[in-house]
Parts: sequence; C-alpha cells; structure tokens
Amino acid sequence: MNDKIEIGGVLLAGGKSRRMGGGDKCLQLLAGRTLLERVIASVKPQVEHLILNANGNPSRFKKYGLPVVNDVVGGFSGPLAGILTGLEWLKSNHPNCNWLASFACDAPFLPTDMVSRMLSDTKVKKGALCCASSGGRNQPVFGLWPVNLASALREALVRENIRKVDLWTQQYNLVKVDWPAHPIDPFFNVNTKEDLIRAEKLIGTTS
Repeated sequence: MNDKIEIGGVLLAGGKSRRMGGGDKCLQLLAGRTLLERVIASVKPQVEHLILNANGNPSRFKKYGLPVVNDVVGGFSGPLAGILTGLEWLKSNHPNCNWLASFACDAPFLPTDMVSRMLSDTKVKKGALCCASSGGRNQPVFGLWPVNLASALREALVRENIRKVDLWTQQYNLVKVDWPAHPIDPFFNVNTKEDLIRAEKLIGTTS
C-alpha cells in the first residue's frame, strides 16, 4: 500500500439477512469464529481506519472495538447506503482520507491483498473507482471508492432512487480487478444456512 494515500474501510452489515432467517448474519459462527471476526482479521491490516455499518443497537458489536455507524439514509437502501455512510464518515472524521474500501461482512475468505491490488490497478488504468471480480463475475460490494464522490452518491440515492451498485458505477470509469475462483472463491458469501455448511467444509482447505 502506498503510504502517501490514506484509505478507510467500511464493513457492510446493514441488511436484514432475510435468507438467513433475519438477525445479524455476520455474527453466525464458522468453525468457532464469527463471520465478522474473520472478515475483520482479513481487512483491518489493509486500511488505516475501519468502521462497521450496521443499523440498530450498536452494543451487540461492542467486543469488536469498531465504530458502529447507522445508515446515513433511511429505508434499508442496500449496500450503496453503507458505502455512502462510510464516505461521509471519513469526510467528517478523517478528512485527509482519499479512498474508502468496502467489504461485505458475510465473506469469510477475503483476500488480504484486495485493497493494495485495487489501488495499484486503479492508478495504472486511471480509473475513477474500482470493484472486485472473481472468476470473471463482478463482486460490486467489494470496492474502492474515492471520498470526493460522496456528494454524487448521496444525490443518486436520495434524488434518483438508485439502489443497485452496478447502476451507479456504470456512470464512471470503473476498474475491475479479478481473482481466481478456485480452489475457493475469495468472495464467497454466506447468505443461507446451506452456504454456512458449505463454508464449514471449505474452511479446512485454507489451513
């Protein structure tokens, strides 16, 4: 990571987890550790500042020692609302921060080089922003976002009612950084109980 560029991170946990039966999906246990604990271990070394975007009572996340920030726009507006939350939090709390990296909290196998690869490719290709892909499939919630686009994103969410990440990013020069999906897709996400069982089977292959 370039020491001259300050990067913040937001962990996205603001959804309703309907397919998991509700509640905080990120607090599900996987081989004795919560999904959130595993994600934090992967991403915290990659950024200078890290917050958790989650709605409701923040005390349930107290043991993780991170600032917990509610969506800055109402209505459970999806991952773009979490990204906007991270961007505006950085503007208020760390105005020297240039970029925000976003991570879903249900992806226990995240690459430890995600941010550095994204930053490098974005600079080389002169991109406006960046997202991950794996095996050629886009993973839009895992991205790198310039803080100076916060106002444009708020406009898109509040006035244009845009909710899909891909719909917003298509307006910009988006760089995509691809990771191999085998033997394990690093962006494999746990949406259901069945996914959790599958992740349990995969976890041993990473040891």
